[in-house]
Amino acid sequence: MRPTYTLADFDFELPTELIAQHPAAERSASRLLDGTAEAPIDRVFRELPGLLHAGDLLVFNDTKVIKARLLGAKASGGVVEALVERVLPGHEVLAHLRASKSPKPGSTVHFDAPGGERFTAEVLGRSGPDNALSQLRFPAEPLALLERFGHVPLPPYITHADTADDERRYQTVFARRPGAVAAPTAALHFDAGVLDALRERGVASAHVTLHVGAGTFQPVRSEKLAEHKMHSEWFEVPAATVAAIAHTRAAGGRIVAVGTTTLRALESAARAGTLLAGARETDIFITPGFQFRVVDVLLTNFHLPKSTLLMLVSAFAGHERVRALYRHAISQRYRFFSYGDAMLLRRDRG
Repeated sequence: MRPTYTLADFDFELPTELIAQHPAAERSASRLLDGTAEAPIDRVFRELPGLLHAGDLLVFNDTKVIKARLLGAKASGGVVEALVERVLPGHEVLAHLRASKSPKPGSTVHFDAPGGERFTAEVLGRSGPDNALSQLRFPAEPLALLERFGHVPLPPYITHADTADDERRYQTVFARRPGAVAAPTAALHFDAGVLDALRERGVASAHVTLHVGAGTFQPVRSEKLAEHKMHSEWFEVPAATVAAIAHTRAAGGRIVAVGTTTLRALESAARAGTLLAGARETDIFITPGFQFRVVDVLLTNFHLPKSTLLMLVSAFAGHERVRALYRHAISQRYRFFSYGDAMLLRRDRG
């Protein structure tokens, strides 16, 4: 009989100084905790190619982080901050608005750029799950305005204001499809040297797209995991990736997901029992007991206590196994969260 887990089973004490505020000097110089063997092995990320086999398939998330954070004021002069969650047709967006008093439908908000430029957006009303988002109409194409006026949407646990270095480093080297408001952080460690070494070793690659939403940082508040409602994210699995996975399986290779976002996309696309190409929404919530159909190996960063992502990796590699690896990482002073170090896990066949 499978154990029943509660929120408390995914809590742990993390010294504040282990929360990485800046990336490593070089992408592939981050540490890599190899959790695929019986005992944890401390490595450097650029050693990853030697841990994979010729014929394995790495699957990346090619989403691109947009400058989704806007600063400005209401028409009354009150300070407002927006985090654009999703771009809609017709120059409209869905955004999290922070203000002393929420702007009413029909009102306007002004967003500023450092050089003194400004644009005005109209508040259309509330939208999204539980009406938690505001729907705004921009005066021009939203992605272009965000590029000019927006800030890098750094996670809430990174305390400094965004810089030009964040603009470069809070983005993967292969990002190509704009839409994410948080980076697929396990992929931040890859650089040209590591990618070249993987190709030379005979490791193939494919991609999916999942536009990571701000809900990735949403805490689980209920002790009963089944009561938590996941945010919805848009993803696409190309037909070429489905074909590459089928080819890899037939040849005896392993499917290696680069990050929890890639894993969520692949497993969402296989919920019917067969991996299906196409684009759709997912609110998949992966907890221990989940039946994995696609991914054999997972590369991931270290996740927040009581988070849905910690539950996901625990479902993948085994709850006790992950707890032991996290204890090791803390004792060895690994760096945690988005700008932190990485870990390699194999699927618990239990």
